Amino acid sequence: MNNVIDESGLLAISTRLQRLSDQLRKDGLKIYESHHIHFEPKWFPVMYTLHKKPVLSVVEIANEIGYTHPSTISLLKELEKKKLIRSKKDKQDDRKRLLQLSHEGKTLVQQMQPVWEIMVEALAQLTDTSNNLMKAIDEVEYQMKLQGFFQRAERIKEDKDKS
Repeated sequence: MNNVIDESGLLAISTRLQRLSDQLRKDGLKIYESHHIHFEPKWFPVMYTLHKKPVLSVVEIANEIGYTHPSTISLLKELEKKKLIRSKKDKQDDRKRLLQLSHEGKTLVQQMQPVWEIMVEALAQLTDTSNNLMKAIDEVEYQMKLQGFFQRAERIKEDKDKS
């Protein structure tokens, strides 16, 4: 039986994506815990990015993960407090902090890699549908880059006002 939100269709897309995201995060946490790994799924974007690109500035990390500067800083503070990342001054510009995984962070990533393989397999099963979720997300993100939700709504409002 569908609830009101499920029945509202596109109007509740943000709510439904949030609900899906929350469930994936909760299950992700359970998966890490079942492998005796203390890791918060919200840390993933920064940890994975620094695993792939070992030394980055705060701005570069924010750009890589697509978060705002304040949200990125909040995550970085948490990870520094947990001693999973460390920072150093940029030799060219001492106002700039460069971040990298700490020894503990690198060790944690090594422990997580086999778990990530399992997660990818499970997620592939979940998203391997006739409408392939990842492909759909890529398409919607591309459309948002061309023209955002707000801009489209404003254009529609203007068109309706003209008629």
